[in-house]
Amino acid sequence: MISRIDSTDEAKQLIAILKEKHGELMFYQAGGCCEGTQPQCFEKGGYYLRMNDVCLGEVEGCEFWVDRDLYEYWKSAHFTLDVSDGFGVGGFSLETPLHKTFKIHYRLFSEEELKDLVSVKTAE
Repeated sequence: MISRIDSTDEAKQLIAILKEKHGELMFYQAGGCCEGTQPQCFEKGGYYLRMNDVCLGEVEGCEFWVDRDLYEYWKSAHFTLDVSDGFGVGGFSLETPLHKTFKIHYRLFSEEELKDLVSVKTAE
């Protein structure tokens, strides 16, 4: 099965630091403006999912959720979670005090990959 999301080594290292400080984590990315355009990291349960939000999978044991509309737009794309230096747009994400920002790189799945994707789950 082909994963819908992976992460860079830098993202894995930052997640480990945040887990040590905050415990279990979750990610959420909306399709809107401002901080919604980048992935946000919260303590697990610290963001209330909306009905039909989609979980693409897990990154380092953390569920990665996206807005249903964003999923519809990017459902044929692979997400790679990465990190850059500096503040993101919003400041709500747990990495902000560390002067880091999570970001996503996208690439389209090949025809072969599309036939063997891991299924998603939706929030109820």
